[in-house]
Amino acid sequence: MFIDLLDVLSEQHKPIDVSVPLELDEMKIPGGPYFLKEKSPVHIKVEHVKGKEISVTGECSFIAVIPCDRCLEPVDVPLDIRFEKHAVTGKDQAEQTEETEESDYIDGYHLDVDKLLYNEILIGWPAKVLCKDDCKGICSTCGQNLNEGTCDCEDTSLDPRMSVIRDVFKNFKEV
Repeated sequence: MFIDLLDVLSEQHKPIDVSVPLELDEMKIPGGPYFLKEKSPVHIKVEHVKGKEISVTGECSFIAVIPCDRCLEPVDVPLDIRFEKHAVTGKDQAEQTEETEESDYIDGYHLDVDKLLYNEILIGWPAKVLCKDDCKGICSTCGQNLNEGTCDCEDTSLDPRMSVIRDVFKNFKEV
């Protein structure tokens, strides 16, 4: 969805205060796609700062369906996104100052809400998701979800990569 910024940049500098629907249905990032549900409308406010510089603030909330990092069961993760950006508009963006950010979400005199939100969701995306704090994960041999029950796999074998370290400890053991 695009928002026209001409009213903000005209001589009257009319601020824009709108609620638009969140059109993203999924986040396409490595390990995904991750589906978004129960999306609230995106409330965006655009104000003129000076010259071609604008201030963009907004907020939205939704639930992302992300697999648990240990057992891969889907987990509903609520996310609240709030942002405040300063950007330079127009075709000549060489005038950007240190306070303004690189604004790939502004194309000419249009604000690309989807691109802005995609970047903000990436920033707020959780690094680790667990279905519960004591999630046991899955068996590395058979793939059984250990939260649902145990498996009959024998785990007597030691990791062969650790044999060198085992030998070092055996050699320096006090007798």
